[in-house]
Amino acid sequence: MRRSSFVDRPVTYAAVGGTQAPDLLTYPPRGYRPAEREARLGSGPERFQVASAALMTWGVQRGSGIQVTDQHVGTGVQYLGINYNQDGSPAALQEHRDAEDVFGEDGTPYITNGMTAVLRVPYGPMTFSVPVRVVYLLDEPNRVGFAYGTLLGHPLSGEESFVVELREDNSVWLTLRSLSRPSTVPYRLVTPLLRLQQGRLTTRYLRALLPARNV
Repeated sequence: MRRSSFVDRPVTYAAVGGTQAPDLLTYPPRGYRPAEREARLGSGPERFQVASAALMTWGVQRGSGIQVTDQHVGTGVQYLGINYNQDGSPAALQEHRDAEDVFGEDGTPYITNGMTAVLRVPYGPMTFSVPVRVVYLLDEPNRVGFAYGTLLGHPLSGEESFVVELREDNSVWLTLRSLSRPSTVPYRLVTPLLRLQQGRLTTRYLRALLPARNV
């Protein structure tokens, strides 16, 4: 019998696609802490294209000092995410990108639905390995992004999304949204430390795609 791995496991929370909810900050899933932050990356379609390509090849994570390892490409259909109506009610499953493989200029495969990976996050002299699964993609003319959910072994339970957007005023923004809580009782005992590290990572994420980091 083949040993089960994180590739076979479901995510460790129920509200899959919850970071798409318009009212996430007001009405998060019970017990979960919501968050949203954004940073301006520049302006113009070219800046949008460059930032989008970096985002979809793990540029936010790599630019924050995180190693992305043990990547397994998904089928594109495990988790399609949910579209939400303006009142916050779920509408329908979103369409996913075609199964055609896409690669960045350095050969890094683009993130796909269902992809799993282990993020090796530095913390002082230590490195923590946290497994995640991509639960939905956004692939629109002016909005590109993805979200991943936590797998067993992650200190947190929840979801985090990363979206690059070209807005009507021609400005380009990176928006991060998340819903999270400590995954186990031992981690709940160190909740302040988890939140501190989470805040530090978010700050690094927001800086990772700035033009000066992508020259």
